[in-house]
Amino acid sequence: MDIANLVAAPVSFFLTLVIGKFLIPELRKLKAGQEIREDGPKWHAGKAGTPTMGGIMFIIGTGVTVVVLGWRQMLAGEFVHLYVYLFALVFGLIGFVDDYRKVRQHQNEGLTARQKFILQLAAAVVFLSIMRYEGLLSNRLYIPFADVTLELNWVMYLAFAAFVIVGCVNAVNLTDGIDGLATGVTFVVMMFFAGATVAAFGGLSLVSSALAGGLAAFFVYNCHPAKTFMGDTGSLFLGGAVAALAFAMDMPLVLIPIGLIYIAETASVIIQVVYFKATHGKRFFKMAPLHHHLELCGWSEAKLVTVFSLITLAGCVAAWLGIQGRI
Repeated sequence: MDIANLVAAPVSFFLTLVIGKFLIPELRKLKAGQEIREDGPKWHAGKAGTPTMGGIMFIIGTGVTVVVLGWRQMLAGEFVHLYVYLFALVFGLIGFVDDYRKVRQHQNEGLTARQKFILQLAAAVVFLSIMRYEGLLSNRLYIPFADVTLELNWVMYLAFAAFVIVGCVNAVNLTDGIDGLATGVTFVVMMFFAGATVAAFGGLSLVSSALAGGLAAFFVYNCHPAKTFMGDTGSLFLGGAVAALAFAMDMPLVLIPIGLIYIAETASVIIQVVYFKATHGKRFFKMAPLHHHLELCGWSEAKLVTVFSLITLAGCVAAWLGIQGRI
């Protein structure tokens, strides 16, 4: 195993922890406080004003780690780890614009849904085009557990890939609704990627290990009661990283078992909207996404983070067993 992969997590952890010490006070000075949804749980009102855009700390911590420890790979002409990071960074920048507009306008609305979709779709298409041009993306769809690979038409595959990427990014964004939830769940996902890529995809292991370390440090500031929120800056970056790693591994379907929580959160919103319209105003859940429904059922934020992270861990173990034919 490359020494860079071994030290990536602790290096990123240390950098992110230090950056957070300086970033949070600066965010307070800039009055970059979170605006709380009026239709959210009433007790969340006390979180108003908590600094948002805290995801900047693990974005920078991960980025510095990836560039410094991946320098030797880049000199050897291997750039896949850089492509994955830069792709996630583009989504982080979209989230930053969204957060910045919310902060400036002092409301919980930034970019419109249409604007976000167009920007995210454009980023996905560019990433997929670069990966294909560099020979890092194939049109073969690997099916975990069955150990079967299907070859698809390139147009069909790219359309499928763009849809999955945009969906994954927004699913991770929906999961970021309470203290530490998206952080804890995605930390487990990154540990899966770090282990699954270490043998055959060394550069990808560097990215996932660095991000796992960054998220562990961010959790220090983001666990309940949170001193900062990651904002869309952080959650869209994480969604981009999760999607990019799956496609860079040529195993996008692995997102199903490792992303059980992301899928459940997204499905709860879809069900709520469809049911609300079909019944002319009735609600299937007390509140969507799912974590808010469980909060209203009496679950604490700490319990939600623990249970959702354990479910993700179970999904990652299942995914690990399901891809043994490829690693």
